[in-house]
Amino acid sequence: MYLENHLPHRPCYLASQSPRRKQLLQLIGLKFHVIPSSVDEAACTETDPARHVQTLALAKAEEVGRRVETGLIVGADTIVVLDEEILGKPVDEDEAAKMLRRLSGRTHQVYTGFAIHYRPEGESITGYEVTNVHFRPLEEWEIRSYVDSGGPMDKAGAYGIQDQSALFADRIEGCFYNVVGFPLTRFYLTLLNFNKE
Repeated sequence: MYLENHLPHRPCYLASQSPRRKQLLQLIGLKFHVIPSSVDEAACTETDPARHVQTLALAKAEEVGRRVETGLIVGADTIVVLDEEILGKPVDEDEAAKMLRRLSGRTHQVYTGFAIHYRPEGESITGYEVTNVHFRPLEEWEIRSYVDSGGPMDKAGAYGIQDQSALFADRIEGCFYNVVGFPLTRFYLTLLNFNKE
């Protein structure tokens, strides 16, 4: 794999319990341990989407970094933005349905920020990607069926492009993997340029 010859010779950690991010990083050959971050995402008050996701990604990486002596820690955060409003994870089924109704027939943006944090040096770099996603007009029964499946409840914007809601999006402009939860190419190029060893 491409990464095997370019990664630093130190342990790597993913500061996320997202199974989607785990699968994507495994896809490109990154070997890592998972240490979920305890950062409260709701506490971030940054309203600019790009700064929001990078701020949270760095906070997650640094929080996990304080628990390891040596390593490369990767943090990430994904949000959905509609009409310049950040849509986080729905708090309940009613909010999930409302989000999906708002996204129906519209184009929104998916931002994913990532952070690479080195221990013990304490040096970090962040980056982000943005992808435009257009939803076809959704029927109410489609929204209710998806909400009843439980799919929206742990996902920004109340959907995950890799599950049943794949049928909702009819156009994607930009990095597909960014919508899944991690911009692989942008991360790879940033990691190569920031390699400390």
